Amino acid sequence: MAKKKTNNNSGFISTEDWLPLIDIKNGMIECKGTPLTGHQYVTGVRIEPKNIFIADSQVQNNTITGLRDFYNTIDYEFWLVCCDRPVDINLYRSELEIMYAQEDNPAIRKLINEDISKCDMFVGPQVNAVDTEYYILFKDSVKDTDKIMKKVHSLISNLAGAGLNSRQVSDEDLRVILDSFFNDTLKIEYGTVMTNV
Repeated sequence: MAKKKTNNNSGFISTEDWLPLIDIKNGMIECKGTPLTGHQYVTGVRIEPKNIFIADSQVQNNTITGLRDFYNTIDYEFWLVCCDRPVDINLYRSELEIMYAQEDNPAIRKLINEDISKCDMFVGPQVNAVDTEYYILFKDSVKDTDKIMKKVHSLISNLAGAGLNSRQVSDEDLRVILDSFFNDTLKIEYGTVMTNV
């Protein structure tokens, strides 16, 4: 019985062997495929969130109808993905403090101070502030950039017809999605490993 070829010398199958990922670049994930299909390429769009429930009923109905029509135009396999990205409230709080220091109007200073107090409710070890992000991803077995970009532009324009803003996913977006699924929304920071010699 032949041993499975691995990327390490121990003879055991590692996580790297199990995952089909090859690379993330140019807004695409390159994945291992089969000898028949070849490599797979995953890309898509990031959709800006929009709370339609604060709009009037006509806008809500138009958005829902537009989304239904949009989904009916997609004639290939796709994934609707939502994931949470951790948010650093401290940066926003610092900007509010700068605004507070520069403002002379007491009424506006009071409003800014109330926002600073709200920020304090989201800071601490027990609180995880996250921003929910929405993506539509698809895969293609041929790295035909023109064909893939045509699909991406079609998604963007059809989403705009439904009243939603979107853009092509970036490499960072794809890493966030993978971190979200494999690491329970924790971002993994890679750095230099220090050893005592």
